[in-house]
Amino acid sequence: MWDVIIPIATLIVGAVIGFIIGVFYLRSQLTKMQNNPDMLAKMAKQMGYNMNKQQIQKAQQMMKNQNRKGR
Repeated sequence: MWDVIIPIATLIVGAVIGFIIGVFYLRSQLTKMQNNPDMLAKMAKQMGYNMNKQQIQKAQQMMKNQNRKGR
């Protein structure tokens, strides 16, 4: 019986901890992009978008406004 319960409990606990770590990591990356236009431009380029400085500034402003609404 314990041969089944322990692996299932480990899987559930690992998934929950992994999700929490992923949320904090993603949140920190988004915060960095709000403050670093080069990082935002690099991410956009990796996604196939070429953005000029005005578009990057607008995207950063939108991210900052969205962040304020969420709190």
